[in-house]
Amino acid sequence: MDKLHFHNMTLTWLDGGVTSLDGGAMFGVVPKPLWTRKYPVNEKNQIECATEPILIQYDGKNYLIDSGVGFNKLNEKQLRNYGVTEESAILESLEKIGLTANDIDVVLMTHLHFDHAGGLTRWEGEELVPTFPNAKIYTTEIEWEEMRNPNIRSRNTYWKENWEPVQHQVETFKDSIVVAPGIEMIHTGGHSDGHAIIKLTQNGETLLHMADIMPTHAHQNPLWVMAYDDYPMTSVFAKEKLMKEALSQGYKFIFYHDAYYRMIQWDETGKDIVDSLKRSKEAYIQFQKN
Repeated sequence: MDKLHFHNMTLTWLDGGVTSLDGGAMFGVVPKPLWTRKYPVNEKNQIECATEPILIQYDGKNYLIDSGVGFNKLNEKQLRNYGVTEESAILESLEKIGLTANDIDVVLMTHLHFDHAGGLTRWEGEELVPTFPNAKIYTTEIEWEEMRNPNIRSRNTYWKENWEPVQHQVETFKDSIVVAPGIEMIHTGGHSDGHAIIKLTQNGETLLHMADIMPTHAHQNPLWVMAYDDYPMTSVFAKEKLMKEALSQGYKFIFYHDAYYRMIQWDETGKDIVDSLKRSKEAYIQFQKN
């Protein structure tokens, strides 16, 4: 498992599953000849998207960013349509570093789509139960409302199986919340109406988790947003503002979905990578050799 030491924080990427999604949907109106230069695609026009939660160990507590796609939560049709090549193995990942699901204190949910919230619950016999029974689960008020009352579009990704067993654990916020010193969640909207990003700050340095308004390093351009976004122009404006701030102040970016990078830092122009942590696990989909 990949680790990143960030001053007093230790970040570890857990095995939360792997999906393979349509490249056209993931890059929206961006022409295929452009995005395929930056992110590889297979013969089915799918790109690889990990769903790997980030464990933050900090000040004696265990925080988790999102929860993976889940295990045995998808039927055969869904596994096929979402190109799931691996399901979650969160409990096994935690065991490798001497933890159990009971040790997770807080889950920071950027949003509640199935590929982020599927791991919040697990099967115990014939019953779905909370995966992290002792954790507070933070999400925006808007996201929580839509999760429980999805519309004709969002009901395909907001499922009762992922929220009913954990509703007593959920705490919501509006614009932003400081969960702990140096850990802030900020509502952006865009990908979903209640979508949030996570800002980690230590000793004057910042790690920015843009979640699904920048799901991979190849989505760096503010105009490169997904067809999956419910409010694409909100994504564009939020990302434009955040990228301007991040590049000028030397922020580093961390990823949940990227199959090739865990962390990237660009120079002030955004053109050159000055620091990075590559994903050690080899992706199923690689650039085709000429």
